[in-house]
Amino acid sequence: MEYKFADRICGLKPSAIREIFKYAADPEVVSLSAGNPAPDAFPAEALEKISARLMKENPTLALQYSITEGYAPLRDALGTYMAKYNIGKEFDSLIVTSGAQQVMDLTTKALVNYGDEIICEAPSFIGSLNTFRSYGAKLLGVPMEEDGMDMEALEETLKTHDKVRFIYTIPTFQNPSGITMSLEKRRRLYELAKEYGVLILEDNPYGELRYKGEDLPTIKSFDTDGIVIYAGSFSKIISPGMRVGWCVAPEEIIQKLTVCKQGSDVHTNIWSQVLCHEFMTKYDFEGHLQYLRDLYSKKAEFTMGLLREHLSDTITYGDIDGGLFIWCTLPEDVDMPQFCLDAVKNKVCVVPGTAFLTDESATSHNFRINFSTPTNEQLEKGIRILGELSKKL
Repeated sequence: MEYKFADRICGLKPSAIREIFKYAADPEVVSLSAGNPAPDAFPAEALEKISARLMKENPTLALQYSITEGYAPLRDALGTYMAKYNIGKEFDSLIVTSGAQQVMDLTTKALVNYGDEIICEAPSFIGSLNTFRSYGAKLLGVPMEEDGMDMEALEETLKTHDKVRFIYTIPTFQNPSGITMSLEKRRRLYELAKEYGVLILEDNPYGELRYKGEDLPTIKSFDTDGIVIYAGSFSKIISPGMRVGWCVAPEEIIQKLTVCKQGSDVHTNIWSQVLCHEFMTKYDFEGHLQYLRDLYSKKAEFTMGLLREHLSDTITYGDIDGGLFIWCTLPEDVDMPQFCLDAVKNKVCVVPGTAFLTDESATSHNFRINFSTPTNEQLEKGIRILGELSKKL
């Protein structure tokens, strides 16, 4: 039988870089390519106790259908938590989602028609880019500078394109670059979006993972005009496997996201929602966040020390104040995909920068390292191998 797929799926192509990850299945390969939390970051003991108590005292709550908008006590707790960061105005509402990734999916489903345009940072998170592509959106990449998106390029893009539905940004410890957008640029981004009548989709999965420096206000905290959709997640601060995220946006938008979600999964896993609520409200949630910051701060410092020790000057990288990633740059005359292929053949896997491009035909001289998942021994082995390869360039 000849299968006929939807036009929006026919346009999606498997990435050539996936060939590299086939090598990563080798148990001897050190994977610096994941984006997972550290195994010892999970509050497993607390979650076990909460789950056991839930199944003993109120199993129906965990096992029955629930409402699409989310478990009401969790929504209340998240509303209180967001208010600490000045997120949530009188016109806003909140929906619990199946991870922050679902916020990207529901937002695109609700707002974007085939051929509409979405402005993204270049580079940006591959999961979101693929979601946008799956709805037939045209991606408009805006280059990144050391302090975030190039605002002059953003303004020029807004001036010259009239089908932009929203601007997608990860302003804090961006994936993959690790860059944090400056306060000045956050305000400028908001003003440009307001001026050109465009929404902002602010993705903030790493905001709580700052190790040093001062916290910056979210773009959503500036939102007095109802133009910012905010995505939060428990994936990096409690558990990614539980698949619990949330969205704060104007009520009218949340209503549409709710209808879209009913056609996707009815509601987010209620068991996971209850666990997140109990952990937030009955355990030392702030203490847990500080534990994560201390954990990742040590791993980041350890990794940066290894990079300084082993990598040659041919590879440059930025220091980081938070998040889980380090963005490395090769000289322009070096074949980056070949370097990544050579690395994995030598038993270390990194993510080629081409995975994060808005323009799939463009080239990249970058690769991404993750330091949260590997052990210190694996980090030392993997970066030593990268160093040996870098000295041959």
